[in-house]
Amino acid sequence: MDLGVDGKVFLMAGASQGLGYAVAEQLAQAGAQLLLGSRNEERVAVAANRLVATTGAQVYSARLDMSDADSIRAWVAHGVAEFDEINGVLVNAGGPPPGDFEKFSDDDWQNAFNLTLMSAVRLVRESLPHLRTGGGGSILMLTSSSVKEPIDFLLLSNVMRSGVSSLAKSLSRSLATDNIRVNNLIPGVIYTDRIKALDKSQAQFREVSVEQQRAANEALIPLARYGDPKEFGRAGAFLLSQAASYITGASLVVDGGS
Repeated sequence: MDLGVDGKVFLMAGASQGLGYAVAEQLAQAGAQLLLGSRNEERVAVAANRLVATTGAQVYSARLDMSDADSIRAWVAHGVAEFDEINGVLVNAGGPPPGDFEKFSDDDWQNAFNLTLMSAVRLVRESLPHLRTGGGGSILMLTSSSVKEPIDFLLLSNVMRSGVSSLAKSLSRSLATDNIRVNNLIPGVIYTDRIKALDKSQAQFREVSVEQQRAANEALIPLARYGDPKEFGRAGAFLLSQAASYITGASLVVDGGS
């Protein structure tokens, strides 16, 4: 399938590794031009250089702190300065810390609001004028399965990511007349470094091998395995691309049937 992204410009937040990088990799392989962003400037530069070397795509990187409005503004401006246009945006930020309701202070709630929900609001706000100038485009929010069913001990994430999902659906209606599509992508257990670390932690707690812990977790998934980052990346690249030109307001779950 031709994704129709050859030469198109995409801003990819939180794309130095993990799920964000997986989507960026698929777009780069299809000929897109990318600006990657991450709080770790060195790591995101390495990621960008890797994509250039493996795909030949035009890929730049710049530091991006999604909890900081000025950083978001500067990052979008950097992308426009490099490419002159924006055709799509991946909205992605790290999650707030776990914990119980009674342990969270007002500051904890405010920080989670700023990192997870306001980061999406601000990145979309900064990108919109450039998407409109180009005649439209696509916005993709990376959220969590917690928008379908709350996850124990991830209360802050449950609440704020549900807000991001609602924002995506609302924007999909209000921006449709601008030919701007907005969708939501929900990962299941995708085998990234984060999942590897969680498996190790769970295995140590249960006093079993990492292989046994992974097998136990995979047994709970209908397809009986973890997802490959490339599988998730292909779903994200599709939703951002012209191949999904009649899809907006959707929440696609990539979780092996969980």
